[in-house]
Amino acid sequence: MGAARVAVVTSDAGFEHDADLPLIVEALRADGLAAEAVAWDAGHTAWDRFDLAVIRSTWDYARRLGEFLAWADATAGATRLWNPASLVHWNSDKRYLADLAGRGVPVVPTRFVEPGEPCAQADFDRPGGVVVKPAVSAGARDTARYEPGRHADAARHARMLLDQGRTVMVQPYLHRVQEGERALVFFAGAYSHAIRKGPLLTEAGVIDNARVAHPGVTAHRPTDAELRTARSALGAVPLPDVPLFARVDLALDDAGEPVLMELELIEPNLFLRDELRGLQRFAEAVAKAAAPH
Repeated sequence: MGAARVAVVTSDAGFEHDADLPLIVEALRADGLAAEAVAWDAGHTAWDRFDLAVIRSTWDYARRLGEFLAWADATAGATRLWNPASLVHWNSDKRYLADLAGRGVPVVPTRFVEPGEPCAQADFDRPGGVVVKPAVSAGARDTARYEPGRHADAARHARMLLDQGRTVMVQPYLHRVQEGERALVFFAGAYSHAIRKGPLLTEAGVIDNARVAHPGVTAHRPTDAELRTARSALGAVPLPDVPLFARVDLALDDAGEPVLMELELIEPNLFLRDELRGLQRFAEAVAKAAAPH
């Protein structure tokens, strides 16, 4: 029997900008796998020739969501796909935060406004200001924060998104995010490593789709409370098996308690270039997933 064949699934943007991609392919090959990077939308790819397809840097998926979800379903019918297509569907819309909150996970309080639903001024008038974002997005696209008293501007942003047929999220702005967002990385349910990065929404009232997605990355040692919150979020994922990979993004609320900002299960940056032990853990998790069942 030959080496297990693994597709590391990326995109044109991933080939150009994913610094982890060549490291992952090299690490998988060092573990004895026949690994190659393949764009998810590469025409006429025979996905059934792979024993496993691992989604990594499909960084254009949010702008082509219907096409991407159809690809995930078709690929899952041809080979094993991780994370699974059902999880990709669930995680592609940030309304999953309401599911997790309903299961007792501490989540940033979020009001979802659907197209055709009226916006109330009270939704945008918070003492510490608000963040307005679309429910389907990546890299903080079409997202901005608004200072207290700027609720008319925030409502205008929301109406713009609603007029495009997009679900809107309104959240209180957590001022302790200035201390840095925490991103905890897990492989096959086991904690691997964490980073801290600077805040994204540094200028109020500005939608900046060219902003750096992960500014000022440094290694981070999570607190016990952060680990508990991250594991609580993973434990509430609606999937019989634990995800092959996950990144849990946390911030501190006004009381200093960690709350979930996002649970990234599709194509998160895993910061493997910054944590080579994490790279090996990831390769080991993929090798185990690729083994015959």
